[in-house]
Amino acid sequence: MATIHDVRRELASLADPRRAEASSRFLQMVAGGYGEGDRAIGVSVPEQRKVAARYWRDLTLAETTRLLSGDVHEERLTALFILVRRFSTGDERERGQIFDTVLANTRHINNWDLVDSSAPYIVGPWLLDRDRSVLDRLAGSSLVWDRRIAIMATFAFIKVGDFEWTFRLGDRLLHDPHDLVRKAVGWMLREVGNRDRAAEEAFLARRYQVMPRVMLRYAIEKFEPRRRREYLSGAV
Repeated sequence: MATIHDVRRELASLADPRRAEASSRFLQMVAGGYGEGDRAIGVSVPEQRKVAARYWRDLTLAETTRLLSGDVHEERLTALFILVRRFSTGDERERGQIFDTVLANTRHINNWDLVDSSAPYIVGPWLLDRDRSVLDRLAGSSLVWDRRIAIMATFAFIKVGDFEWTFRLGDRLLHDPHDLVRKAVGWMLREVGNRDRAAEEAFLARRYQVMPRVMLRYAIEKFEPRRRREYLSGAV
């Protein structure tokens, strides 16, 4: 049976120094960047998904958690792909364990791609019919990744037509200091609008003039050009 060492060895065999350099820039793994201190080895996301598909049945939850705490970015993302697969097929007990594992390891889910590959597929789905107060705790965290997890988890609610928590956390994070949270809030508002334009515009009506520009631009990205101009000029 395969182990964490097999996963690490296969990822290492797929490493590409040129891709690693590009990934480091793209994910700001540079001095002063939000990913500073992280390390990429240059494995593409499709290749990571293939590795996860080969090993997700073999790795125990404990081993996958060890992979998630590794010092290589691609190892952590592959671990999350494995957890998502296990969550989607697991029983109630395993799904709960995976949810708890993710929340206990948010310090390792430390870039936007890691958050976006897990929060909407594990955190949100687990909370669909449960107490969601943990999202308030995450939204109040000093860790930017916790706050992005909170708003991105609501994608699962949006998909079933439930917008309450997107709006609730959107209000709470309206003036978040970090661009990655502002963009995520705008993105989730856009997803609401893709399903219920009137609901999104009702939320924007009392907030668009004070919300950060990048959040607004993300939120109205799919609007007609004329309507976008009205929002951006404050003429709504």
